Amino acid sequence: MEQETNVKDQAANTLLLLSTQTQGRSLYYFSKRLIDILVAFIALVLLSPLMLLIAILIRLYSPGPALFVQQRVGGKREVRNGRVIWKQVLFPCYKFRSMTLKADPSIHQAYIKSLIENDVSGQTSVQNGNKKLIKLTCDSRITRPGRILRRTSLDELPQFWNVLMGQMSVVGPRPAIPYEVEMYKPWYRRRLDAKPGITGLWQVSGRSSLGYDEMMELDIKYIEEQSFKMDLMIMLKTPLVILSRKGAI
Repeated sequence: MEQETNVKDQAANTLLLLSTQTQGRSLYYFSKRLIDILVAFIALVLLSPLMLLIAILIRLYSPGPALFVQQRVGGKREVRNGRVIWKQVLFPCYKFRSMTLKADPSIHQAYIKSLIENDVSGQTSVQNGNKKLIKLTCDSRITRPGRILRRTSLDELPQFWNVLMGQMSVVGPRPAIPYEVEMYKPWYRRRLDAKPGITGLWQVSGRSSLGYDEMMELDIKYIEEQSFKMDLMIMLKTPLVILSRKGAI
């Protein structure tokens, strides 16, 4: 009888701890959402002249729309019976178009496959001998203005609209492409347990100079340790990393 009571007490304490953690996390996510709305709104207002100029330059250099819309995989947080569940959802992710119109995605698909499978020969062949960068550096689909936009990450400015709409956060793992997720190793899927972000721990820790597994490890580390302090650190570091061009392509 005493043993049964102890088991019940332990179960009650565990539920209480889980409830407390869930409440703490709920407060964090609620506050994070408010910060996302504020930052995204201010960014869209202040950067609107720059974004208009970029759109005009893209249209002048290459026919077609200035914006590129692509379905990406995101995470939606739900609480069920005191448990946090992350559902995978698709959403339209906005970027400034940095490639020629109707660019063939098979090149990128093949390269991602070689990264995940650690196929060094495949990476080297696509990158013309440079296998140190996780992103494609030799890609004929990218326009001349597009290369500048990618080096400076200006192509991602429209994603502040995704943040305002609640599909993304300012800080979080980068949103994955569906065909990329299909090739994930089982442990990679842990990085989907968060709302995707414009910047993240991977971006301020080396960007494209890090390996694919290292990127995954950093994204998972962020998910497991995320806090207001970490989010603020990442947001403050991001402009410095962009200006330094560390790991840029």
